[in-house]
Amino acid sequence: MNRLFRIAAITLLLLSAAGCATIDYDYPRTESYFLPDTSDTYLGKEIEPDVAQYPPDQSGFYPINDGVEALAARLLMAQRAEKSIDVQYYLIKNDIVGRAFIYVLLLAADNGVRVRLLLDDMFTSGYDVGMAALHSHPNFEIRIFNPFHRGAAGRAKSAVTGFGRINRRMHNKSFTVDNQITIIGGRNIADEYFGAREDAKFGDLDVVGVGPVVQDVSNMFDTYWNHPTALPVPAFVNELEDPEAELNALRLRLADSLEDIRESKYAEAVRSKVLAYIETDAVVFEWATYSLVVDSPDKGIKAKAQEADSITTPLIGSLNSAERELIILSPYFVPLKDGIEGLVELQRRGVQVTVITNSLAANNQFTVHGGYAPSRKPLLEAGVKIYEMRPDADVEGTEFIDASGAKATLHTKAFIVDDREVFIGSFNFDPRSANLNTELGVIIRDPELALVYTVLIEEALPKQTFEVFLNEKGKLRWRGFEDGEEVIYDKEPETTWGQRTMAWFARIIPKSQL
Repeated sequence: MNRLFRIAAITLLLLSAAGCATIDYDYPRTESYFLPDTSDTYLGKEIEPDVAQYPPDQSGFYPINDGVEALAARLLMAQRAEKSIDVQYYLIKNDIVGRAFIYVLLLAADNGVRVRLLLDDMFTSGYDVGMAALHSHPNFEIRIFNPFHRGAAGRAKSAVTGFGRINRRMHNKSFTVDNQITIIGGRNIADEYFGAREDAKFGDLDVVGVGPVVQDVSNMFDTYWNHPTALPVPAFVNELEDPEAELNALRLRLADSLEDIRESKYAEAVRSKVLAYIETDAVVFEWATYSLVVDSPDKGIKAKAQEADSITTPLIGSLNSAERELIILSPYFVPLKDGIEGLVELQRRGVQVTVITNSLAANNQFTVHGGYAPSRKPLLEAGVKIYEMRPDADVEGTEFIDASGAKATLHTKAFIVDDREVFIGSFNFDPRSANLNTELGVIIRDPELALVYTVLIEEALPKQTFEVFLNEKGKLRWRGFEDGEEVIYDKEPETTWGQRTMAWFARIIPKSQL
């Protein structure tokens, strides 16, 4: 025991000696809120007359499967912004899509639009100078959720001295312009979510919303923005010697990176989608009652998490309301004992439960697969149907680059209840989403939308997934189709011995962290 204490003391000493930048939790913050008077903006003039035609408890929704369309919608919305853009994401990568996204936000800020960017800190390594430069812009403010310490050993120091804090991440995704239109769903801002990466393609789902749901999202965003977990960049990043020069240099780098891809097929596809949005006169929104479901940002504080409002309460209520059929799509599906029992109970009540998740070959997180694998047998024994996404599945919006060898990964987080309501959001069916990360989504009560997606899923399952089943001896087997012929696999399909071994060993990881 004394030896352990000595090791811990030495570790803390080394971390302190590494020059980790401290986090100033008392850094002055000015509360700010959505801008309510936006009726005179372009978006206000276009949207508000349509909203006025529907009951005040309904909003208009337009789901987006196609990755190129999803990017085009965001870029066009940013270009149309006149007063405000509120952005909330788990990650924004320094890649084609990430740079394009940040550049349109910066251009909007240059044009006088107030930009508020709230970002989780899990994937911001190497971004500090760029974030500080953007934050120096008079119209561009960045806040970071539960930031790590900076410096060579900053993350290690955070893990040692504040694991309970940094283990809680903000997984919400929202993008709102002029308090008139919003996008929420499962996509982060990176190439793989928008069909721009040659070696990986994520099947995902967003939904564009207009009407009262936008105000709900804006209120949610303000609650997070003004919460103690959201710190301005100067609270933990050293001040720049010449912020104006850094901002100008960043602006040039972003412009150059866009110029490099301007003539690509992918860029042309995005431009075509933007033009299609501008030129269409079609009514694309489905109007329906809804519930915006979201965790309180208090969930990001360990001492307050237990009493914080939880997204799981309305989600469980929706799931348990199923009478005939429940379809769950979740890339990371790790039900604990009570989750398995809940799905089994639905099945016993006569509800046909279908779970669609990633196969080991398609999963980008083998550790999660290790947590999921033991749940298959008890669910199948109860009659639950399980389908696992194939690594060669088709993903909408990936046809504009050479992604022929790219691995497909399901990233959609959704469920459908009885052909009458649909959930779309950021929530995975795993302990991390339920208990540690903050999440966001919307339950849309629209039988037509639910039926459309039910039919699309049922048609896609034979081609895009492996069906998991138990043979006559109770052993796991997988059914797939190759060139129209049925193929039965007795091991995780299209995987190596090494992949299966790693997933098996991953079962030692506590499920609470998956």
